[in-house]
Amino acid sequence: MLAQQYAGIKRDLDEKGIIFSFSGYLSEGILYSLGEALREKMTLEDTDGPTVRRVFAVFVEQMQNIIRYSAEKVTGAREKPVELSAGMVTIGMEGGKVFIVCGNTVYNDDVPRLRERLEYLKGLDKDAIKTYYREQLRETPEEGARGANIGLIEIARRASEPIEYDFLEMDEGKSFFCLKARI
Repeated sequence: MLAQQYAGIKRDLDEKGIIFSFSGYLSEGILYSLGEALREKMTLEDTDGPTVRRVFAVFVEQMQNIIRYSAEKVTGAREKPVELSAGMVTIGMEGGKVFIVCGNTVYNDDVPRLRERLEYLKGLDKDAIKTYYREQLRETPEEGARGANIGLIEIARRASEPIEYDFLEMDEGKSFFCLKARI
């Protein structure tokens, strides 16, 4: 029964064109290891260099967003403080293009601002995204920001199509956020 259940999951992933999938708790170390495995897999499949670089850059940005902004975290300390953030990332092929989907919980209070930023990016063409990216590099990060706030712009800049996103309210305090980029 166990093998049948997990073989069914694997078959499902294969049918959806998924070549790489991770779900669980992340850290910078895990990001590095998963990134290396992804890069090696794509290199073994003779993926062209520019595509490998774009996929890798989007993968890293999406994973860093999970690490920084996931509402589902565990913390503790042994020799040093540790913080792990929960999320998932899936990479696959669809219509001859690579897709990268990430998902994690976010606080409902953050959803309107995130939705506004994503809608703005979806409405820009490639040239406008480049211009917006350059403008944002010159801006001072927002107070309390855990990064330079250019990660979503970087993802949109490297994507070959407009990014897709969705939110699913889970309870009164959190929603599941999902972001998809095609390369």
